[in-house]
Amino acid sequence: MMNFDGLARMPETLSRTGSDQGAYISTPESVPQDSQRYLLNALPFDNSFARLPTNFYRRSRPQGMPEPYVVAVSDSAADLLHLDIKEFECHEFADYFSGNALLPGCEPLAAVYSGHQFGDWVGQLGDGRAHLLGEVKTANGACEIQLKGSGQTPYARGFDGRAVLRSSIREFLCSEAMAALGVPTTRALCVIGSDLPVQRESFETAAVVTRLAPSFVRFGSFQHWSSLDKENELKQLADYVIDRFLPSLRDNANPYQALLCDIASRTGELIAHWQAVGFMHGVMNTDNMSVLGLTLDYGPFGFMEAFDAGHVCNHSDRFGRYAYRAQPRVAKWNLYALGDALVTLIGHPDIAKSIVDEHYDHTYQATFKRLMQAKLGLLDGRPDDDDFIEQTFGLLQAHRPDYSLFFRLLSRLSGRVVDNESTRTDAPVRDLFLDREACDAWLKLWRMRLRAEQSDDHTRQAAMLAANPKYILRNWLAEAAIRKAQAKDFSGVNEVLQCLRQPYDEHSGFERYAALPPDWANGLAVSCSS
Repeated sequence: MMNFDGLARMPETLSRTGSDQGAYISTPESVPQDSQRYLLNALPFDNSFARLPTNFYRRSRPQGMPEPYVVAVSDSAADLLHLDIKEFECHEFADYFSGNALLPGCEPLAAVYSGHQFGDWVGQLGDGRAHLLGEVKTANGACEIQLKGSGQTPYARGFDGRAVLRSSIREFLCSEAMAALGVPTTRALCVIGSDLPVQRESFETAAVVTRLAPSFVRFGSFQHWSSLDKENELKQLADYVIDRFLPSLRDNANPYQALLCDIASRTGELIAHWQAVGFMHGVMNTDNMSVLGLTLDYGPFGFMEAFDAGHVCNHSDRFGRYAYRAQPRVAKWNLYALGDALVTLIGHPDIAKSIVDEHYDHTYQATFKRLMQAKLGLLDGRPDDDDFIEQTFGLLQAHRPDYSLFFRLLSRLSGRVVDNESTRTDAPVRDLFLDREACDAWLKLWRMRLRAEQSDDHTRQAAMLAANPKYILRNWLAEAAIRKAQAKDFSGVNEVLQCLRQPYDEHSGFERYAALPPDWANGLAVSCSS
């Protein structure tokens, strides 16, 4: 692994071939243009999780909110449900997705799970403020609908079960941004707001974000039954995941070993994506890790700006457990915890550990290398690329340029320059560095590497621009949109969404959304409070 503990994969449709295809939510391009569009009152529910024994969940009806209003809707997420976009305008839309009314055919429930939080075992958790409405059948596989912030459930542990507008907008925008970046993720259909007051550090207003995923089963879902020595329920859950999402694993001599192999590989791929795009989750507890390798539970997340491998995006993470550099290591730790939970099905702790070591490490390293080669324009992979990638991150760590801007501006540089013209032609990248000589020295190495594969500028630049986004969800962008939304002006949310859903395009007139943070945003911090 890299000497700062990590980074991996560029944009591509997030569906898999064969019988495992349903394990990812596909991008909108995979939805046939002539496919049937559903009305809200005719979504074809098929609630497989509700068919599990009742000790896997508690029936719980959303509490709803007074006078709900639509803050934002993602039409590309609606495509996953084949939902007719005309339904966005109907009066019932806000009622259904605030929890005031139930969609016909849904069976709302809250799932139970346990987990480690910040490395400590905390026992039973569960959906304390989320209601799983049910599962909709689509041409691309199962798609569960979940309301987050829809009131107390039996697992609320004394909390109010609410989410606030601030955090709901952040989750909505980031879910859709990550999908557009090609990162495996849950999706967000909409945000519904209300003037209902909610107390956090100060009084804020309530909101509900509607999340979509093939499944919300977590590492902690398995840990729950293992911690209670409930092997029958543990096996039932494993069989449910295999039969519903990964039926090809039944062909293995031990399908539970194969399940851990699959989860370890998916997790390695996921974390490599995070590191390559500069994403920091902020709360990588085992109850926030998806067994389908999806980014789950957006809380105090952040995207890397001025590069610092030790950056901690969560103000509540006082000891830096979930720092950027730690994410690959923590993901592996979480997989070990999952392996421990599955050990009675797998056969022996050593087998579980070896599965994680082999499948996570291999997938993470291979995916990270491939992604970084793409970001650097190295179209012809070579064995010494590992060393060059390390040199690149050494440069970034020493001089702290903006991570996304560095790679985006690099994408436009020529691979061949006359020495006496390099100061001018390289100015966009050089100006990110106080020590321009260090930048110059690295650029010479980069161009030597490009010459080694006889790189063609036109082809390489196009590939790099498709691998290095111009737009990411910077904290100041989210904050500016939130401040407008708190005044009932939702134009900022929708403008940011339009840029983020096509992050590799130029979007003339919106260049400010790709800029460094304004002075007012320098002190922004995010925490676990939402």
